[in-house]
Amino acid sequence: MTILITGGTGKTGSRLARRLLDVNYLVFLTSRKGVVPEPFKGVKFDWCDPSTFENPFTVDPDMDRIYIVAPDGGCAGEVIEPMKPFIDLVVTKGRIAGGPSIGMVHEYLLSLQVDYAILRPSWFYGNCSPCLGTSNLLTMHLHDIKESNTIVTVSADGMLGFVSADDIADLAFEALTNAKSHNTDHILTGPELLSYDDIAHARISVEELKDRYIAFGLPEDFATLLSSMDELNASGVEESIFGTPGKVTGRRMLRDFIEANKDSF
Repeated sequence: MTILITGGTGKTGSRLARRLLDVNYLVFLTSRKGVVPEPFKGVKFDWCDPSTFENPFTVDPDMDRIYIVAPDGGCAGEVIEPMKPFIDLVVTKGRIAGGPSIGMVHEYLLSLQVDYAILRPSWFYGNCSPCLGTSNLLTMHLHDIKESNTIVTVSADGMLGFVSADDIADLAFEALTNAKSHNTDHILTGPELLSYDDIAHARISVEELKDRYIAFGLPEDFATLLSSMDELNASGVEESIFGTPGKVTGRRMLRDFIEANKDSF
């Protein structure tokens, strides 16, 4: 079995790769330049450059399972637009195992009638660490936490089931390595409901949050998407998801995450 991880150097991809390597699976990670950390094997892949889509199957024709992480907004248009041609290519190769995706990508995978598993995690704890393109405690909020002990959002009193990237990687590992395909979507939350006020919080408008994301270097359309998603938290969307029957509950608490990363703050 050979497994490809798109976004293999990101938060969930890197954790998943380590788990797979530890039990001797052959793993390839994608990056825009094809350069990845040792001891992993890398392949050049860029969602915005369809000419790179064939590369994984050139370096290893036996590639048979794929963990797909949706592009982070760097390409123009809807998320489905760069993903659809690659998914089509994977299907022609006769091998697809699915992965986390959003919106129309879910529907597209279902329409193809292929084996899949879709991961739908709540907001990450790890969105507080340095990694452009995500948005919580160790990324977008890190500067405010360090400088003024605040977290600036439009989530108001909304409660969220913050989840650890490690719990996401654990579930992805099961989905990729289980003999029987899951063929379902997994809603994944952490073990507790928390508001940003439970941590440290300063409220701003949706437009102000969008401007902050743009200042961090995100494209305007992606900044608009993230800020509108943040606004949904204020209306209780994430709290209702937390109560979804059959959801997967991670075991790692926010307090444990903060303790493990306290030097970053």
